[in-house]
Amino acid sequence: MKFRVVAGAALAVSVGVTGAAAVDRGVDLRVEGADDIVLALEVLKTIPVEKEYSRGYKRNLFPHWRDVDGDGCDAREQVLKRDALGLPQVDPFRCFVVEADWLSPYDGRKSSDRTSMDIDHTVALKEAWDSGAWQWNLEQRTAYANDTSDPRTLVAVSASSNRSKGDRDPSNWMPQLRGFWCTYSANWIAVKARWGLSMDQSEWGRLNNVLSGTCAGTTMRGWNPPPGGTVSTSTTPATTATRAPTTTARGSGSSASSTTQTNSSSTTQPTTGSLPTVRPGAFCAPEGAVGTYRGRTYVCSTTSATGTPYVNGAKRWRQQN
Repeated sequence: MKFRVVAGAALAVSVGVTGAAAVDRGVDLRVEGADDIVLALEVLKTIPVEKEYSRGYKRNLFPHWRDVDGDGCDAREQVLKRDALGLPQVDPFRCFVVEADWLSPYDGRKSSDRTSMDIDHTVALKEAWDSGAWQWNLEQRTAYANDTSDPRTLVAVSASSNRSKGDRDPSNWMPQLRGFWCTYSANWIAVKARWGLSMDQSEWGRLNNVLSGTCAGTTMRGWNPPPGGTVSTSTTPATTATRAPTTTARGSGSSASSTTQTNSSSTTQPTTGSLPTVRPGAFCAPEGAVGTYRGRTYVCSTTSATGTPYVNGAKRWRQQN
């Protein structure tokens, strides 16, 4: 297990933004895999802040509760098994959890009734759509909706807490159990970073406040690439990205971390100019392609600006030297 928050690296997400309400940062965060330990606040700084897309979402665009990993269990049953307290009783022929006990981390409620438990997408399907998944193809949306490769994406919670949350982000909903706030914040950030999703300004600001306050020092595990491949190039004009200002923290909860697995996705977006607008740090193709972001030139490269190769030969948008 390795702890690193260093410049220049495998997850080299270079974020530099300008504007009256922006904090200009160049963030190169090194994350090589799920065994790394990083500060949640540092990962937050790598996530672009953009206006939400907010058009065209339908839940059926994300086929869910499928057996996408071929282990014989659909995603719901797999999470019910994984999050059970102790050893659950499972029908081996149809992979159905017959009996188990669960403890909902959102509100601390314990239950032995599977019908009282929901499987929550930490970052709700609509929130994911609004934050960049509108650009994904069906394969990637299905992979996200059923992602059991990283326990931070899906979690078994009480149905009442899941209904209370709905599709809201941390700016207007946090778990009833305040002791889970630090873990929840880190999990939310991990999912967004791994899948290459953006945040809106209020969402980013609330998480910054929480992680700069009583959740200061919260760490999280790194991640491995997500299933489903990379995102297809969009033909919809990009929205304007801005970084939320640093604010005084107000948060609550105990410092905690979670276990993950990785990557973001390609989010190249064409503009009316000669070069496409790109998202710094996102996957890209082909190598050597050139794009722009906030007036700066970026290149599709297999190495960071300091020459450090990205994990598994991945190609990412980084600022051109």
